Amino acid sequence: MSQHPFVHIEFPAKDLGATAKFYSEVFGWKTQHIPEMNYASFETGSPPGGGFNPLSDQTKAGDVRVYIGTDDIEATLAKIESLGGKIAMPKTEIPTVGWFALFFDPTGNVVGLFTGLPTQS
Repeated sequence: MSQHPFVHIEFPAKDLGATAKFYSEVFGWKTQHIPEMNYASFETGSPPGGGFNPLSDQTKAGDVRVYIGTDDIEATLAKIESLGGKIAMPKTEIPTVGWFALFFDPTGNVVGLFTGLPTQS
């Protein structure tokens, strides 16, 4: 069986700084504000980590999103479509990090895919 673990979790946030501070103080998570992306990331101490997205018309309170790791986003999206899912956002680069895409499962849940940049040994 291939490995497709949960690799990232995102919580919508009304106020990125206040939300990051809340989770940091409650759970001891390390948080970092990334102003150029209008985003804040968190590390829990063990995988997966994640981030906080600002609320928007596309991201409402309660829309917690998980990202599943895959080595080939395009092939995974093709398989998703063949099985009744729909692409919500095609493969998109995250500079210096990797790529992500979003899809709707047959129920309508929005789920993410993620492929990191290759590691150099």
